[in-house]
Amino acid sequence: MLSLGESVVYAVGIALGGFFPGYYYYQSQRGNRTVTVKGLAEMEVRADLAVWKIKFKTTGNDLNELQKKMGADLKSIQQYLLKQGFQASEIIIGRMNTNDLMTNPYRDAKASDSRYILDQSITVRSDNVDLTESSLRDIGTLVSQGIIFDNQEYNAPVSYLFTGLNKIKPQMLEQATQNARQAAEEFAKSSGSVVGKIKTANQGVFSILPREQIAGSNESEQIEKTVRVVSTIVYYLD
Repeated sequence: MLSLGESVVYAVGIALGGFFPGYYYYQSQRGNRTVTVKGLAEMEVRADLAVWKIKFKTTGNDLNELQKKMGADLKSIQQYLLKQGFQASEIIIGRMNTNDLMTNPYRDAKASDSRYILDQSITVRSDNVDLTESSLRDIGTLVSQGIIFDNQEYNAPVSYLFTGLNKIKPQMLEQATQNARQAAEEFAKSSGSVVGKIKTANQGVFSILPREQIAGSNESEQIEKTVRVVSTIVYYLD
């Protein structure tokens, strides 16, 4: 039979034995109370780099004359670009390519096409986006001089790029986190909870989109763009 002191110690032991497992069970369950939310951030940006590929060509049967014509066309295009305001360092001259159709084994022997096709490209790489845009609109003056541009290159020759993504990432992630927190607080309010610390966070993928998202639109063809990121954040609920 237990003494009074032993009985008290035994009773306290039973009480504590029931308290601590229950306490830690509550803590562990509370740690599982979370809410997962997404935070969207968008920012309007403007392209800061233009890459303009100008491809021109000529055809004929006299290779020497064609080479002279290509040299004259190249000089005319360079003069045009310099007159527009581009720096010589922004103009990159590509090599001349010669295609002899007589070497094509599948060519129709009765075809009356010119024997030679010569083409060459000039790439303009400039951070002056507005100058590139205006020069592209005025390039018809070169067409009137008899310069033949490659149709595919001439119709969509410029890529407008935004290179400042790393500079705006911190600001956009902060905005996305704030928006996610607001969404979590709205959920917590309706459930009678309080938003706690962040459990996990995924910053998401940054996307550069055309500002005008019309059918068939391409981001690189538009100067004005939209940068978007969707962050996924898991918050504890208290």
